[in-house]
Amino acid sequence: MKFVIQRVAHASCTVDEITTGSIRKGFLVFIGITESDTTEIADKMIKKLLGLRIFEDSAGKTNLSLNDVAGELLLISQFTLYADCRKGNRPSFTAAAKPEPAKKLYHYIISSCKKQISVVESGIFGADMKISLLNDGPFTIILDSDAICPNNSCNGHSTNKR
Repeated sequence: MKFVIQRVAHASCTVDEITTGSIRKGFLVFIGITESDTTEIADKMIKKLLGLRIFEDSAGKTNLSLNDVAGELLLISQFTLYADCRKGNRPSFTAAAKPEPAKKLYHYIISSCKKQISVVESGIFGADMKISLLNDGPFTIILDSDAICPNNSCNGHSTNKR
């Protein structure tokens, strides 16, 4: 599982000219899911995401988490995070999870975040989404479950499957 996290002043997602999600200060998170991902992996990724202290405190240090600043979340599914560009010029997406299990896990992530963050918005799984954002910093972080769950430490996860 991969999360590309952008600290934003605001962000929104539009599908067919209809806004499906819009946030103010918080995180825009692009979520990539692979076949070996599980709810246990998602839980560890969510814990790390929500614990990130990348907002500035009164001293100007990145010391505050999303909850500390009453930040909001915009969660976007993005299978292209598993693009394999090693051969040729056309990416392969075979490492990305099939649509049904990926959609189920994406919705699990949304519902889990809603239990901990007051404003959680999302895109529409599999839709042609237009994302608008004002990156704050810019500040972008990539979380990868291979780093969060080294040596198969997450239940059901094997870094050797990729």
